[in-house]
Amino acid sequence: MSEPDKIRILIAEDHFVARVGVRTIVNAQDDMIVVAEATNGQQAVELYGQHLPDVTLLDLRMPVMSGTDAAAAIRKRHPRARLIALTMYGGDEDIRRAARAGVQAYLTKDVLHDELLKAIRAVHAGGAYFPASLASVMVAHAPRPDLSGRELEVLELVVSGMSNKEIAYALTIAEHTVKNHVKSIFSKLGVADRTQAATAAIQRGIVHLP
Repeated sequence: MSEPDKIRILIAEDHFVARVGVRTIVNAQDDMIVVAEATNGQQAVELYGQHLPDVTLLDLRMPVMSGTDAAAAIRKRHPRARLIALTMYGGDEDIRRAARAGVQAYLTKDVLHDELLKAIRAVHAGGAYFPASLASVMVAHAPRPDLSGRELEVLELVVSGMSNKEIAYALTIAEHTVKNHVKSIFSKLGVADRTQAATAAIQRGIVHLP
């Protein structure tokens, strides 16, 4: 099969070993070929414009520009781009955020290579691919909490273990204002205390640990 007839793929992954692994799997297929590799989100956007691949595999956590932001940027310039998120995060908010950015498939990095290839072919054919295990995550919780920007800041500090007083100092706002934000966060997440809020935030991909 000549190169123009193959599914042309761009890999955007900042970890060398993971990138080589995906490249090896893809290039071993008769109907696929890797045409470019990016090590950060900004480079992914630039290389997409240069190569116009059929399918792009994006790690969501990359330096300079995240994979999610890169996906949104690519789709803005190339609305018909076919994108697959390949990441270590499987929280429902991660999945929703990536879907809003325009990806047509979402795979975690522990995916079997057969499923990766199945997703690539499905997306290339114009379809979508969300494994049942991840689809169930999307409906396992209540609808996405509509947290304000300030509430997200407060929640991140709650996850880091800060008290209301410490959060107030860090954000230069009144302690009673922090208490009101925390109360609102509990309500939107459907939790009763700080531990539950932190657990929900991490499990759902709203906040990531460093």
